[in-house]
Amino acid sequence: MSDLVDPPPGAAWQHVGPRTGFEVCWFALGGAGVVIDGTTAAVEDGAAWTVEYAIGLDRTWATEWARVRTRSVAGERTTELAVVEPGRWTVDGRPAPQLDGCLDVDLEASAMTNALPIHRLGFEVGAEAAAPAAYVRVTPDAVERLEQVYVRRADRSGRRRYDYAAPAFGFACRLEYDRHGLILDYPGIARRVAGADLL
Repeated sequence: MSDLVDPPPGAAWQHVGPRTGFEVCWFALGGAGVVIDGTTAAVEDGAAWTVEYAIGLDRTWATEWARVRTRSVAGERTTELAVVEPGRWTVDGRPAPQLDGCLDVDLEASAMTNALPIHRLGFEVGAEAAAPAAYVRVTPDAVERLEQVYVRRADRSGRRRYDYAAPAFGFACRLEYDRHGLILDYPGIARRVAGADLL
């Protein structure tokens, strides 16, 4: 069981590295779960884009639905994901068997979505867990399965630390979170600039 506390009303990240920009999101907690609304505005490879998202989670922080609206010079698109039963998804109303077994949504445009498996898994120091996700890209606009692995490491200086790997991208790093389970430092990707518990 997770020992994380409820998230603050809102949080923000500065995106750095391959893209530069900001992400701001808001958390609404209710008896049925959590709804998260957010926006990322960024520039990547000289092109500007925005992503607006809304994500509905159950009480365990497993994703129930997501709506992602992308705008760029290429146009505008809204993608809707829904969990029709645990581990089975639809994308824009059509079955998406490639996502079978996924319990989280992960947005390429968001640092916040790495909070979802941390809350859902609630694992102890030293534990390792696979957390495949429905991964929504910005460009090209697509939804695919992303295999991910998290390993909880010992806390340091009040920060919770997890080793993270996404083998498809050949990417691995150490992520640092606060007691709300929100990323403080995502090396080369984003850092928290607003919200509770900035250490």
